Amino acid sequence: MSQINKVVLAYSGGLDTSVIVKWLQETYQCEVVTFTADIGQGEEVEPAREKAQAMGVDEIYIEDLRETFARDYVFPMFRANTLYEGEYLLGSSIARPLIARRLVEIAAETGADAVSHGATGKGNDQVRFELGAYALSPGIQVIAPWREWDLNSRDKLMAFCEKHDIPVEMKRGQKSPYSMDANLLHISYEGDNLEDPWNEPEEDMWRWSVSPEQAPDQPTYIVLGYEKGDAVSLDGEPLSPGELLSRLNKLAGDNGIGRLDIVENRYVGMKSRGCYETPGGTVLLRAHRAIESITLDREAGHLKDSLMPRYADYIYNGYWWSPERLALQKLIDETQERVNGEVRLKLYKGNVTVVGRRSETDNLFDASVATFEDDAGSYDQQDAEGFIKLNALRLRIAAKNGRDLDT
Repeated sequence: MSQINKVVLAYSGGLDTSVIVKWLQETYQCEVVTFTADIGQGEEVEPAREKAQAMGVDEIYIEDLRETFARDYVFPMFRANTLYEGEYLLGSSIARPLIARRLVEIAAETGADAVSHGATGKGNDQVRFELGAYALSPGIQVIAPWREWDLNSRDKLMAFCEKHDIPVEMKRGQKSPYSMDANLLHISYEGDNLEDPWNEPEEDMWRWSVSPEQAPDQPTYIVLGYEKGDAVSLDGEPLSPGELLSRLNKLAGDNGIGRLDIVENRYVGMKSRGCYETPGGTVLLRAHRAIESITLDREAGHLKDSLMPRYADYIYNGYWWSPERLALQKLIDETQERVNGEVRLKLYKGNVTVVGRRSETDNLFDASVATFEDDAGSYDQQDAEGFIKLNALRLRIAAKNGRDLDT
């Protein structure tokens, strides 16, 4: 790696990234620029400014990116009904390309040679941050302290803080034993007793949702309005993407919705057990499929479904800025041009139930064709005979040739 004069660090203000600031200054003899993003993690980000200043940082970026995150990352992903390995709603994965983009933009603005992050060498986030940075700024240098230093325990980190007079905030009360990541879409939990996949998560671990057993005995009904595949209103009230997702998090969490406990396959090769709360996202996924059911052409929908696992892999593995993801996004967005209407949902004790869907302008559901009561309309039941025989032709030929279909 060539001489580093200035580096932009993704800075949370916590223990790890505070140590990284001083470590970068000491190891590379360089200036450090800190970047702190508010993407809805639910904690104040402004205190990061004072902490960075205390360590001699002159250029400090603190930005509210909640709306950008929801509008340009979360909502495009939900147009594809995206799930990784059939379950995970990609709450951590989808935040990384936004942070990577701002890191390299700030590097360009400040004349920095490199960017840095606090992701460990065992996780997916190092891949996501760095693939994004290289895709957007091919000449950028990346410093990943967890792959370089020997501060591989909390005791060593605390000793480093003491040696360098780094203030460590000692919060009152019991510290959570879990490694957590939060943003407007989700909160994740890893570590401690979750490292044994047989252990049930402790109830006091969850932050955003009540248990289904403790949820209200009466259901909550809501109506989501859609335009071009994006939710744009809640119960008739127009809302921005960030506002809408925040409201849904509260409504769904209060009804015990959005908890997930999975063992996933990390891109770096290992299996990892994690728990997630994604209340609003769980509702959005169910509602979007419901509005597509009456507005999206069958084959377009089936094509989307067949491509979704690959699209999910691109996001999970850090390829948001790749040509393949960008091309696939164009196809997905094209299918959403006429996905307009409303969905009515019932939220009750951990469940999201679709109880109504309608579209005044783009409804492909024709009751006169689908009804069992009358043959009026464009469907002639006798046409089905020829349709079936044509589709059975290859099966009949195989049977005549004595093909054993049980082998």
